[in-house]
Amino acid sequence: MKVIGIAGYSGAGKTMLVEALVALMRQRGLKVSVIKHAHHDFDVDREGKDSWRHRKAGAYEVLLASDRRMALMREYEQPAPLNVRELLAQLDPIVDWVLVEGFKHGELPRIEVWRLQQDRLDKGKTLEPLYPRDSRVLAVATDSAHDLPQTPFQPVLDLNQPQQVLQWLLAHADSLQYKN
Repeated sequence: MKVIGIAGYSGAGKTMLVEALVALMRQRGLKVSVIKHAHHDFDVDREGKDSWRHRKAGAYEVLLASDRRMALMREYEQPAPLNVRELLAQLDPIVDWVLVEGFKHGELPRIEVWRLQQDRLDKGKTLEPLYPRDSRVLAVATDSAHDLPQTPFQPVLDLNQPQQVLQWLLAHADSLQYKN
């Protein structure tokens, strides 16, 4: 399987890009999995449902399965550091691609999504891009290359042209082969 991270700050357009890439890859007949970094207390379960009741009763893991879908929920008693390699090991190894959304810092090669906008300000300071100091950022996807705070040495991809991002990924597929 090939693995690429899609990293950037909140509101930059990561989810929009991942959604578009998944659709484009599926059109090409590729199997795609996604790992999404979520906020602390997210929930995929609905209050009152059996699985929710089992989890609230104290089950460490609840696996929901039907003939169309499977979901595994695991409860950690204490906050646990996330390890992308362990998360990748949970996935079906037959997939062609895994897109890992979030995880700004870590060992995976990634594309940084950069968009200059008001909600990208943090306590009055503009958030610093990753690409100038992170060698794992292989490309920068942006909708405003002229607004980048520094000229990247990495390729700059048009965030509004996910087909271009996919072409870049396919051209670099060999170097993105995951080695566990």
